[in-house]
Amino acid sequence: PRRWSRWVGWPGVSSESLKTEGKEHIREQLAPEDCVPVFLSQRQMDQYYLGFCNKTIWPLFHYFPGRTAFEQDFWKSYKQVNHLFCDELMKVVKPGDCVWVHDFQLMLLPQLLRDRMPELAIGYFLHIPWPSYELFRLLPWREEILHGLLGSDLIGFHTHDYVRHFLSSIARICGIEHSVGELTVHNRIVKVDAFPLGIDYDKYANAASDPEVQVEIRNIRNTVGNRKAILSIDRLDYTKGIVERLEAFEWFLSTYPQYKGSVTLIIVAVPSRTRIEDYQQIRKKLEQLVSRINGDHGAIGYVPVWYLYRSMPFKRLTALYSAADVCLVTPLRDGMNLIAKEFVATKADAQGVLVLSEMTGAASELGEALVVNSSDKEAVGRAIKHALEMPELEQVERNRIMQERLRRYNVNRWSKDFMHAMDEVKAKQRRMASHKLSQDSAESLCGEYAAA
Repeated sequence: PRRWSRWVGWPGVSSESLKTEGKEHIREQLAPEDCVPVFLSQRQMDQYYLGFCNKTIWPLFHYFPGRTAFEQDFWKSYKQVNHLFCDELMKVVKPGDCVWVHDFQLMLLPQLLRDRMPELAIGYFLHIPWPSYELFRLLPWREEILHGLLGSDLIGFHTHDYVRHFLSSIARICGIEHSVGELTVHNRIVKVDAFPLGIDYDKYANAASDPEVQVEIRNIRNTVGNRKAILSIDRLDYTKGIVERLEAFEWFLSTYPQYKGSVTLIIVAVPSRTRIEDYQQIRKKLEQLVSRINGDHGAIGYVPVWYLYRSMPFKRLTALYSAADVCLVTPLRDGMNLIAKEFVATKADAQGVLVLSEMTGAASELGEALVVNSSDKEAVGRAIKHALEMPELEQVERNRIMQERLRRYNVNRWSKDFMHAMDEVKAKQRRMASHKLSQDSAESLCGEYAAA
């Protein structure tokens, strides 16, 4: 059956910048879209979002403990905002509803909802990696985080590796063992499983037929000329391995000088979390490296690296995917990475090679790509050479296999599978729930027990 949904989330502005009428205006504008705003103060945005979410959870869960800040004020704000979301949800949730909580910003919310409405169906999905126990145990508030998540009926991750790490943390910290991915928490079953996030496959596969996209593709190819185009698109984030990717390209040009003048690397770095110092530093380092490579390996009429620090509208993005000969997707750690899937989807009956980091969740689904260790710049450099020299028929065949897989498990299938699993968990909980006996049944049971 078709499900009606309502989104509850932060509208992106601080509450101080809005008067009462401003908040009401936002609520009125969002209501027809079935969206409910949760307003955060500037302090909450700084301490909760920029603080605990992006300076504590994000680096730790992506295996960067050296960048992780353990600040008590961040944690207090994180708890406060999770309670705020719970209060707002209680205004709109009704018995029989299902609440699907998304991502690391709201890991306490499931149990807060459970405390307020015990019979509520609650699902949770994490869009980033779940780290190994040895890393997760560094978090001072590890028990509270796990307790919050265990308020869910179903907990989803991108890959089975993340499921395994989570279950290990539950066993070692909470002392709860699982049976085939099922936990028993206060006589309630909690299911933990993998649901690899898909994309809107048809949207990307059909993009190249748009006349505006075709014009963009021709413009890109005319500008690149006879050179091979290697594409790199990412948010500017230290987890994405952009600097390491550039160093690998530099090694490639130094090791295989015959490619100078015939290959161009197009780097699109999308601005992200610009107020955080780590992100400011990586931008500076990236731009210095681009200048060095262009200075060392460029020539009059040849710029090895085209660097764009901006976001990309959909049509230009898909034109870049379509025009590129190679796509470098080499994060140091990534929960899934949909860029890899989007690139493959645009390559219907066309050549193009995906070079993919084994540290992404997508690597478990896209095995026909050239899978590399993103920390090994020489391996990435060799993969670039392999991609540039790969026969066209082999490129098309590799992409065809991956496309069939992506078409079959798209974003709609992902959401349907999750909701179906939620229904199954709730049904199993109902079957295993204790029921009050009628007086006749109670007397019969007591009699049978006495006679046994």
